[in-house]
Amino acid sequence: MKNFVELLEKDKKIVIGLMSGTSVDGIDAAIVEISGNGLETEVDLIAFETYPFPSGVPQRILALCQPDTGRVDDICEMNFYIGHLFAEAVKYILQKSGIPASDIDLIGSHGQTIHHLPKDTNTDPNLSRYPSTLQIGEPAVIAHETGIPTIADFRVADMAAGGQGAPLVSYIDYLLFCNSVKTIGLLNIGGIANLTVLPANGTFDSVCAADTGPGNMCIDAVITEITQGRERYDKAGQRAAQGTPHQPIIDAWLKHPFFHQSPPKTTGREMFGQTYAMECLAACREHELSDNDCLATLTALTVQTIADYIERFITGPSPIDVLYVSGGGVHNQTIMRRLGEQLPSTAVEPVDNSGISADAKEAMAFAILANETLHGNAGNLPSATGASVRKVLGKFVCP
Repeated sequence: MKNFVELLEKDKKIVIGLMSGTSVDGIDAAIVEISGNGLETEVDLIAFETYPFPSGVPQRILALCQPDTGRVDDICEMNFYIGHLFAEAVKYILQKSGIPASDIDLIGSHGQTIHHLPKDTNTDPNLSRYPSTLQIGEPAVIAHETGIPTIADFRVADMAAGGQGAPLVSYIDYLLFCNSVKTIGLLNIGGIANLTVLPANGTFDSVCAADTGPGNMCIDAVITEITQGRERYDKAGQRAAQGTPHQPIIDAWLKHPFFHQSPPKTTGREMFGQTYAMECLAACREHELSDNDCLATLTALTVQTIADYIERFITGPSPIDVLYVSGGGVHNQTIMRRLGEQLPSTAVEPVDNSGISADAKEAMAFAILANETLHGNAGNLPSATGASVRKVLGKFVCP
């Protein structure tokens, strides 16, 4: 194992980034070569793979996210088991790429979020919650089973400083995409949609970022329900494309307080998970919408909340010139088409057009964050998360 000094003295490092998001559709693994750190960071993607969860694991993870089914013994066990699966994802991409483990300097693992309780999201005045977050996927297991130093648990330092614990990718967005001429938007549509806006010629303090609301989460839950599990997502948005959105229902959904909350703000399954999705489905059935009309309406909600967020909260000197889209939503042609219609003055493009892989972007981000932590650089942006100070993120575990 390389020691700290050896790692810091290397001109280039090979780092694996690991990410599993709220869609719970597998573990994304990216092998990247990183030169420099901070504003001097340069990164090249070497390989990317998605390691599928074994049968039944997504359902077990989702059960942990529900207050009425998430038992402490199950959480304890799954923390270590998910760590094992993250280690398997590392071995999987190494085998696929033909790269020996001895060539890898570091792993950066986001883990699997099972509960997220940032400040200012408690809607029950009779219930007091201390702001907190929990990502599982024990890094000691990852480090032991791979033999590679691992940095993980990135969110907690930001939350300790009063932040939302997310979005953390905004710092990486600034390193990779800041532009002296154009205002750039980075939209990731996973289970939840989040947006980073980089004003032209802006500084760290000028970055604005937040979750905008549900991305694919409600769409996936509803299509799983209406097909009795035969389909887990609307492939390329084909079903939504065959339906017609019902605007009165969308208008009612848009009254949700989260959509009117000023950034910084984050959310997750606690607010827009299975319970919310089933309420949406029930509303569609009350209006006697077809299944495809229901999916079209939920898809329109995702797009409308993104567009409304931009109109309401992005108030810089110029509109977003280019909106780069990543995450699973970039493959939903109906979402992409409707975004273009809703944002006629903005070029809406897959982030692939910038030279960064849309599918690999978030896993790459946690490889870069691990490198920043190794160098003692702060990895959060208070303008994006609401933290009181910038913080070095993550916890280092030796194999």
